[in-house]
Amino acid sequence: MATYVISDLHGNYEGYRKILKKINFQAKDVLYVNGDVVDRGNGSIKILEHMMMQSNIYPILGNHEYIACQCLEFLMQEINQDTIAQLDGGKLEGFLQWQKIGGDQTIKEFQTKDRDQQEAIIDYLKEFSYYEEVMVGNASYVIVHAGLDHFTCDRPLSDYQLHELIFHSPDYQQVYFPDRYLITGHLPTRSIAGNDHVDHIYIANRHIAIDCGSGYGGQIGAICLDNGAQFYSEE
Repeated sequence: MATYVISDLHGNYEGYRKILKKINFQAKDVLYVNGDVVDRGNGSIKILEHMMMQSNIYPILGNHEYIACQCLEFLMQEINQDTIAQLDGGKLEGFLQWQKIGGDQTIKEFQTKDRDQQEAIIDYLKEFSYYEEVMVGNASYVIVHAGLDHFTCDRPLSDYQLHELIFHSPDYQQVYFPDRYLITGHLPTRSIAGNDHVDHIYIANRHIAIDCGSGYGGQIGAICLDNGAQFYSEE
């Protein structure tokens, strides 16, 4: 049995399949998918449908799933006076912003599915956890999509609000937990100050950043928590 973490697939179905092959993912293994499965690429729904069938894949909510779930659920409603009345300025702006960050690709895929399939996808998105705490061997990990906004060392994880977990990246120069590693995605590692290894996993100060830029022409990275081995979809 091995435990892996990947993140920020952004609809890159081919990259997703490649990384599963690279790690030789087996039924006895465990895979944590740390948010932003959807948008930008044209395989978001295909990835979700594959993940839904794997009992050993554990999804964690990213900001793209959070927005997608709300918008897709609204799209499934019957269009009438009541639903039009619900489409206030805030919802409309959110919908338009989602399209700008790649939601249009997810909508196109979603609309090819029948209603039962659409409902199953939305139900699955609602099951994504906010974070995971994982112990592998003698090492302990906190896996969260973006970071721990308004962090204090004595604040329990259960106290964080959703927006503090999926929108704000951590300070990679700060050690958050002296006895645990913080695993995050959200911010492509190419954007981390001082990181010269573009689109590769970044490890420093008990941080493990694993968004390797799949949504921006990069690749998908995976890390094995048992031995620290790294795998990449395009290498």
